[in-house]
Amino acid sequence: MTYLVTGANGQLGLCMKEVLGESAEYAGHSELDVADENAVKTWFQKREYDFVINCAAYTAVDKAEDEPERAMLLNADAAGRLAKYGKRIIHISTDYVFSGDAKSPISETEKTEPKSVYGKTKLAGEKMVLENAETAAVVRTAWLVSEYGSNFLKTMRRLGGERPELGVVADQFGTPTYAMDLATTIKTMLPQIKTGAHEVYHFTNEGETSWFEFAKFIMAESGLPCKVNPITTAEYPTKAPRPAYSVLDKSKIKQTFDIAIRHWKDAVGECIRRL
Repeated sequence: MTYLVTGANGQLGLCMKEVLGESAEYAGHSELDVADENAVKTWFQKREYDFVINCAAYTAVDKAEDEPERAMLLNADAAGRLAKYGKRIIHISTDYVFSGDAKSPISETEKTEPKSVYGKTKLAGEKMVLENAETAAVVRTAWLVSEYGSNFLKTMRRLGGERPELGVVADQFGTPTYAMDLATTIKTMLPQIKTGAHEVYHFTNEGETSWFEFAKFIMAESGLPCKVNPITTAEYPTKAPRPAYSVLDKSKIKQTFDIAIRHWKDAVGECIRRL
C-alpha cells in the first residue's frame, strides 16, 4: 500500500515518517500547498494513493482568533479538497470541537460545541472530510507531544532549565498524547478501514491529568529542580478559550482496530528518554 502524508514537517507528520518509512510520500507546505485547490487537483491527477493521512492544520489556537479566514482555509477548505481529490483519507482533528464542559470522558457521539475559532474551523473540516471523501476516518486527539516541533513538553523542559519556579494551570483536565503512539495507531488502522466507511474516532493515551500535574511529571522525569505552582485559568488568560475538561473516550478505536493504548505516563516517559 502507498500513502501520502500531508503536513509532513509537523510533529505528527514527522512521527508518521518514522512509522511508515518508504511506504509513504511526505508533503510539507513547500511540496504541496494544501490551501491551493489547483495545486491539490494537479497533484492527485499525477498520483494515486491507497490513503491520504492529513496532518496539515492551522494549530495556532490564539492566533486563529485574529486570522479566522486563514484558519478556515487550512483546517476546513484544505481538508475538504484533500478528501475530494485523495478519495480515501485519515484526517486528524481535535478535542477543541467540544465545549470543554463535560465531567466524564467524551464519546464520538456527544454534541460538538466549539468555543474557539480553532475549534470551529476544525469541526468544519471534519464535516467537509466526511462529505467529500469516498472513505474517511476522522481521528480526534488532544495534548499532543513529541520530540519534534514546539509543544507543551518541550516548552516545560526549556523553562524548567531557565527558571527556579513556574505557574501552570491546574483547573484544565485532559490526557497527554505521545504523537508516536498516535502514528503507530494510524499505521494499524490503515489496512483495516472498510471501503466506503465514514467514521469518527478518538485517540489519546490513557489516564487523565491537569496541565499542572503534567508539568510536575515532566520536571521530575527530566531531572529538573524547577518548582511548579498551581494557578487558575483566570490567572492565565488566553485569547481563545481552552477546554476545562477534554478527556476523550477511546472505546470505539480500541474495539474497532483491536489496539491497546499505553498510559500517558509510560508514553511521555519514553518521549522524555528519547529527548
